[in-house]
Amino acid sequence: MAAPDSSINNYQLHYSVNVQGTKNVIDACIELKVKRLIYTSSASVVFDGIHGIFNGNESLPYPPKHYDSYSTTKAEGETLVIKSNGINGLLTCCLRPSGIFGPGDKLLVPSLVAAARAGKSKFIIGDGNNIYDFTYVQNVAHAHICAERALASDGIVSEKLQGSILFSLMQAFFLTNMEPIKFWEFVSQILEGLGFERPRIKIPAFVMMPIAHLVEWTYRLLGPYGMKVPQLTPSRIRLLSCSRSFDSSKAKDQIGYMPIVSLQEGIKRTVESYSHLRAENQPKREGPSKALICLGSGQIADMLLWKNKKQTLTAALALIIVYYNFVASGYTIITAFSKLLLATSIFLFIHGILPDKLFGYTIEKIPISHFHLSEDSSHQFALSVASSWNTGVQVLQSLCKGNNWTLFLKVVFSLLVLSFLGAISFRSLFIIGFPIAFLGFYLYEKKEQEIDAMVLNVLTLGCKLKSDAARKFTSFKKND
Repeated sequence: MAAPDSSINNYQLHYSVNVQGTKNVIDACIELKVKRLIYTSSASVVFDGIHGIFNGNESLPYPPKHYDSYSTTKAEGETLVIKSNGINGLLTCCLRPSGIFGPGDKLLVPSLVAAARAGKSKFIIGDGNNIYDFTYVQNVAHAHICAERALASDGIVSEKLQGSILFSLMQAFFLTNMEPIKFWEFVSQILEGLGFERPRIKIPAFVMMPIAHLVEWTYRLLGPYGMKVPQLTPSRIRLLSCSRSFDSSKAKDQIGYMPIVSLQEGIKRTVESYSHLRAENQPKREGPSKALICLGSGQIADMLLWKNKKQTLTAALALIIVYYNFVASGYTIITAFSKLLLATSIFLFIHGILPDKLFGYTIEKIPISHFHLSEDSSHQFALSVASSWNTGVQVLQSLCKGNNWTLFLKVVFSLLVLSFLGAISFRSLFIIGFPIAFLGFYLYEKKEQEIDAMVLNVLTLGCKLKSDAARKFTSFKKND
């Protein structure tokens, strides 16, 4: 029954368990004269990852090439088990459950919830009509008991069929809940049961396929340098848009298997077992917020994120005073800056001549070190300026060659944005920037997940419009 995580496409890992590990078990059974061996295989052993399967039975051959390492090695392990039947009195049987789900699952439901929380579960890949067969975990366990009983009574086949091709075919059994369902309807019921929205935006598989190929190609190129294994791959797109249904009649007739838990009851029990993953039970954020990472962990972050309310209110009051005295009056940036420096100089001069105590209050003097720029800081600042200058020169050199269109478009776009910002008055910038600085970062830190979800909804709408446009364009070309 052992197998590595099927989502990890590592051939050596799967081979070590599904093939070599199975061989070790078979050898031990033969040596110790074990009479019955049941191998938990997978319905994926007959799936090539491209062509759909409708009500497939055990006569389906292995495909010339499987779509992942898990399926390849499960098929190899299954072959070993079938070939070992009859050796030293060993009776074997292979069970091929399709889409196991239920309490304790660490792959299907957690991955669906993770996608829902990331806002990715709104999408349906394909037309949403692909049919799947799922099997509740208790039914899989029950099938193992049925198979063991059949082997114990030697009731699967007669001795006349020993060693024949028909005998080999009869050693594998597809297991399902015998209730085919649309794949995306099953996903919807799980998500809806946990309080998330049903997938509703259909994206044609052909629209996603070029993107998936590009992602896979990028991973092959950058994988050795630390790029994470992508979720969006061509095989995954096909898996989510193909039909995979199987006929369990043989398991019913040969080993007496019948589901003891219905599909709807299985979904109900599964949803109830994952109450901790419900939509309202949002996980606590681990590590610093994005706002804190953006601002750094210094005084500015404490001030703008309201960590130190006294400091925040003081800074806000000071900026309001600056606004009404230097910005609202309509001064140019240079005039406002010079007047601000004049006011600062007068304040520092008066502050400097005041005594240490006045009317019983202690006046803290501003130390000279606050205005001192260390040699290291000066050096770093100079290096930063020089680096920025050299980068600009390199960009100009690349532009002069006239063969880098991507760089040209980036420069043009950056200058257009800069010209747009330059057209905004200093007063407008202050009015926009002040609330963003003192309220925007604070609100984003408190409502990070909700705001991210809103942004994702906007992007989702864009994707929907794009997919609709692609669909209309395709239908227009077909009509032509």
